[in-house]
Amino acid sequence: MKSVSRLSALLGGVILCALVQPASAEVRMNPKAVVELFTSQGCSSCPPADALLTSLAEQPDVVALAYHVDYWDYVGWKDTFGQAEYSDRQRAYAESWGSSRIYTPQMVVNGTKGVVGSRRGEVHGAIDRASLPLPITVTEHGDMLKIAIPADMSLKDAVVWLVTYVDRADVDIERGNNAGKSVVYTQVVTGRQVLGMWECATGANLKLPIPEVLADRSTGIAVIVQQENDGLPGPILGAAAFER
Repeated sequence: MKSVSRLSALLGGVILCALVQPASAEVRMNPKAVVELFTSQGCSSCPPADALLTSLAEQPDVVALAYHVDYWDYVGWKDTFGQAEYSDRQRAYAESWGSSRIYTPQMVVNGTKGVVGSRRGEVHGAIDRASLPLPITVTEHGDMLKIAIPADMSLKDAVVWLVTYVDRADVDIERGNNAGKSVVYTQVVTGRQVLGMWECATGANLKLPIPEVLADRSTGIAVIVQQENDGLPGPILGAAAFER
């Protein structure tokens, strides 16, 4: 299991738009799908998938997250958000499905289904068929975010993950396959770490200090409950998101 600290250095320099925080927070609970896009600024076929993720993030029943991988960096442009840990996560998904192949753009729906991220019809079809059995309640109390996850003996124990992200970044790409393009990236993952375990017999109640979690200029928090199979990512059981 890998735990990735928040990476504030990713958010400097190349973010060309101001990140304006709305007056009130947006809370998203009981979605039907978590969509993880594996993408890269060095991938010529990724911009359509990046745009599709932007539209998916507007759906109230979807938690959308963009993991920027690093294995395209060799083509002449180092992805400003790319991390080896995110490439490893994609490889772990492939291994859990009995495959050695990874590619971009790929969207993974609820940890169980991988589709080409630019194939709009296939992506929407996978989301339409998706569901998450475990509800997660998040409530804001002052500077604290309270997370309540009920018990459910019909499910198996799982890991509770904290994922932080930035809702938007405009990037001018100067070299590589997308040289000369200005691309809008949304829901860009800036950090990922384990919060603890969810036990099916007892549930879980957690508290997060919002200013500390969002201290690296991230604008959003996603809480993901995901099973593991022999140390590899399995099905996602539930999710919720909080965005400032």
